[in-house]
Amino acid sequence: MRILLTLAMVTLMTAIGATAAPPKKAVSIAPVAAVPTVPAPPEGQVMLSGKPVLSIKTRVLSFSPEDRAKTISSRLERLAKDPLFQPSLLKVVDSENTSDIISGDMVVMSVAEADALAEGKTRLMLAEEDAAKIRAAVEARNKEYSMNSLLFGALYSLLATLALVTALVLINHFLPKLITKLESLRGTYIRSIRFQSIEILNEARIVAVITSLIRGTRFVLLLGLLYLYIPLVLSFFPWTHGMATKLLDYILTPIEKVGMSVISYLPKIFFLIVIITIAHYIIKFIKFLFSEVGKQTISIPGFYSDWAEPTFKIVRFLIIAFAAVVAFPYLPGSDSPAFKGVSVFLGVLFSLGSTSAVSNIVAGVILTYMRAFKIGDRVKIADTIGDVVEKTLLITRIRTIKNVDITVPNAMVLGSHITNFSSSAHEYGLILNTTVTIGYDAPWRRVHELLIEAAVATENILELPAPFVFQTSLDDFYVSYQINAYTEKPSVMARTYSDLHQNIQEKFNEAGVEIMSPHYSTLRDGNMTTIPESYLSETYKQPPFRVSRVDDVKGS
Repeated sequence: MRILLTLAMVTLMTAIGATAAPPKKAVSIAPVAAVPTVPAPPEGQVMLSGKPVLSIKTRVLSFSPEDRAKTISSRLERLAKDPLFQPSLLKVVDSENTSDIISGDMVVMSVAEADALAEGKTRLMLAEEDAAKIRAAVEARNKEYSMNSLLFGALYSLLATLALVTALVLINHFLPKLITKLESLRGTYIRSIRFQSIEILNEARIVAVITSLIRGTRFVLLLGLLYLYIPLVLSFFPWTHGMATKLLDYILTPIEKVGMSVISYLPKIFFLIVIITIAHYIIKFIKFLFSEVGKQTISIPGFYSDWAEPTFKIVRFLIIAFAAVVAFPYLPGSDSPAFKGVSVFLGVLFSLGSTSAVSNIVAGVILTYMRAFKIGDRVKIADTIGDVVEKTLLITRIRTIKNVDITVPNAMVLGSHITNFSSSAHEYGLILNTTVTIGYDAPWRRVHELLIEAAVATENILELPAPFVFQTSLDDFYVSYQINAYTEKPSVMARTYSDLHQNIQEKFNEAGVEIMSPHYSTLRDGNMTTIPESYLSETYKQPPFRVSRVDDVKGS
């Protein structure tokens, strides 16, 4: 009963206390600002004879881990080279702030409290472990430099040299025999490669190619053997062991990087293959389309058939340029500064050095679509007359009637007057014309007849349209007559002119009409005619001087 009463009193007092107590205020917790983390300094590696011994992870005062590692490494090198030093002489001395590893009076290294915290060990324990690592490293170095190790190194080097010499002797012995065997197989097992009646590769060339491959393999094999031999021999001796590792790294590291680069570059290679394939088939389709336009199988209004080939070349260039731009990001090394620098350099070099070339290309494109001439036309460009034998985007090549090839840049062609003798010759006929001067005493109708007869008698002159004559001027001493005749062969224009001139002389001489050109003055009385003797009759005599009397009008 007394226990129940006591419990009731405690409960009542607790309730009164809870009611009388003031309410507690809400406490707000301010966010804690993030403390920036300082990156840990890089570890330093303590080395002995090129081999790692232990790592230093913490900084002491102003000394970084790398500085501490270099200092400890130099001390270890001095100790290891001391002939009186014994690894067992290393001991650990614990002081108030550090645990020191000493050898005699030299402090090899000190282990601070920060080093122990970084490793999660006590300072004395870490110092003992580091001392054990140093002893083991020194003992291993002493073992490498011992007389037994050097003798075994010399023995291994001798065996490696013998193996190299044996390999060289075998290669030089069997190589000539292998080449001789290949020569003996020519014509039996090694035969020419033919496709129907066409010999693609003859047997002598096949043997020569195989022989070259064998010689190249021999050269590569010799280099490989020497490269393996030298690091192998160097690795047998402690003084040159590090050099052997470096020599092997010189070739293994690039091979590894190249291999990894090739593997990582495989996806880009597939992109390049797709781009090249698409561009190739687009060009093939466009070539087929323009070839049909050139054959006039396909007709495009306003597009001439002779535009097909140059237009295809321009379109092909544009497609290739577009494909190159698309493929550029996928080229190996396209993101490297060197590649970009070379690209900029080549671009500037091309811009500065190709001004005239670009102007010639633009002129070539304009000339193509001007249709001023085509291959085979007889043209006159500036002072050059001849047949067009080549027309490219850069130059136009003309062959004169003397078989002299003259190359004219397209920019000069575009800036000159172009006379085309062939463009209308087949449709309208080219009019050849030449001028003769005849004295006023010759009847002009007779002169017209003789000139037309001479033109009709000339080879390559058309009868229809008929030749015609113009009287171009009435000069002081003669009349100028111009004969005009049609021809369809401007390519033999010079020969036709020569024949026409011969026929004019022939016809005029036969008709007894003198050609008074250039100026010809004479006293007719008592003088021989200008007509050649072969055209004169047998009864012709040189006329005498005639003297007539003049009567005086006044005296008559």
